[in-house]
Amino acid sequence: MILKVYTSLLLLFLVNSVWTRSVRQVYDDLDPDHWSHYTSECPQECFCPPSFPNALYCDNKGLKEIPSIPARIWYLYLQNNQIETLSEKPFANATHLRWINLNKNKITNGGIESGALSKLKRLLYLFLEDNELEEVPAPLPVSLEQLRLAKNKISRIPEGVFSHLENLTMLDLHQNSLLDSALQSDTFQGLSSLMQLNIAKNSLKKMPLSIPANTLQLFLDNNSIEVIPENYFSAIPKVTFLRLNYNKLSDDGIPPNGFNVSSILDLQLSHNQLTKIPPINAHLEHLHLDHNKIKSVNGTQICPVSIALEEDYGYYGNIPRLRYLRLDGNEIQPPIPLDIMICFRLLQAVVI
Repeated sequence: MILKVYTSLLLLFLVNSVWTRSVRQVYDDLDPDHWSHYTSECPQECFCPPSFPNALYCDNKGLKEIPSIPARIWYLYLQNNQIETLSEKPFANATHLRWINLNKNKITNGGIESGALSKLKRLLYLFLEDNELEEVPAPLPVSLEQLRLAKNKISRIPEGVFSHLENLTMLDLHQNSLLDSALQSDTFQGLSSLMQLNIAKNSLKKMPLSIPANTLQLFLDNNSIEVIPENYFSAIPKVTFLRLNYNKLSDDGIPPNGFNVSSILDLQLSHNQLTKIPPINAHLEHLHLDHNKIKSVNGTQICPVSIALEEDYGYYGNIPRLRYLRLDGNEIQPPIPLDIMICFRLLQAVVI
């Protein structure tokens, strides 16, 4: 339940900035007498809903080219087509675009005309998932807040491609072909507002270099990472959600206090090669350690504070905040050790 609440809050946060600024204005300004005008300038391949004149729906139409976009459009839906190219011409009048969804097309880097994207000065959300890109497209609009490039063939990130994207809060590069060599020390330079970085399902063997300092959510699932460098998280002091499921982490690959980080509230280490629970911080609320090689759990050893001190201070002290613990898929036999319950008094669910 708590995880669902976190997910809902994140979605609300990411969408609200665009949605609330636009929808209310659309309905306040809507004049039924203008509906015929909206319909007449609507591209024949697309649908223009009279009740939402700032949106243009051209999805699932078998399009090979982008039609001319009317000047009034803020939200453009072009997903699930056969589009191969992105040129300036269709966007010549669309100077108010905030949102473009081009997921599930056939766009390549060679098909993107230079400047076609960067000239969209008000664009906030750009979705280019499930295309045929081999590198991050450039140049990009400096106004961008979200960039979704998942499920492409990206193996290269051009130097300086993110250097001017100081408004970007979310970058999704999951399920591409990124190697460690693609992530240099200056790759993410300029992303001063970034809060979510998703590099899951790539081919990384090392933790990426120079993650932006304001990152809250870091997703690195389904790579081949073996080692967490000493003090790695001191450079990203605000990281709250950390996912490292389906990697190759062993006990030797984690420093003594590698995950003893006060900012981390949700730590996911499922499907690795751990034989023991690594030291955690008292602030941690969710811990996923299922499908490792853990044979036993000693609550006294893993408790982030002294159980004796916890007894002295009770609920008014710095008691551990762990609420969810997942340990199934290991070699642990029930019942749950009593000292686990004594240490983690706020536990609401233990899966073993």
